[in-house]
Amino acid sequence: MSSERPIRVLLAKPGLDGHDVGMKVVASALRDAGMEVVYTGLRQTPEEIVKAAIAEDANVIGLSFHSLAHKVITPKVIDLLNENNASHIIVIVGGSILKKDADAMKKRGVTEVFGPESPTGDIVDFIEKNVKRHT
Repeated sequence: MSSERPIRVLLAKPGLDGHDVGMKVVASALRDAGMEVVYTGLRQTPEEIVKAAIAEDANVIGLSFHSLAHKVITPKVIDLLNENNASHIIVIVGGSILKKDADAMKKRGVTEVFGPESPTGDIVDFIEKNVKRHT
């Protein structure tokens, strides 16, 4: 039996968008893969997200957007992680994101962007391959 703790993923639905069905599907897939998942719910601010991720000792923050809020909120989350010495937390984004916006977010510090048709297995695999595990 491994002494490694499970990967911890904090999922958040920032902004005013209330569509969170996809986020719940992803949460279920991550749990089924053995990860610990904290879903903070709807309408979270960047400050609330980063504070919760640090408090939960998260390895990953997953943000979901179906509006243009990703252009404002995601950079703020990245900045707050850096300001709080938590840049080791991987940030992934999902939802309706244009390719040009996804490329810009990756340049800004997002590790990966998943579109609405991304298989949950791809998200699980990506997280498992990119998280540096704690013992």
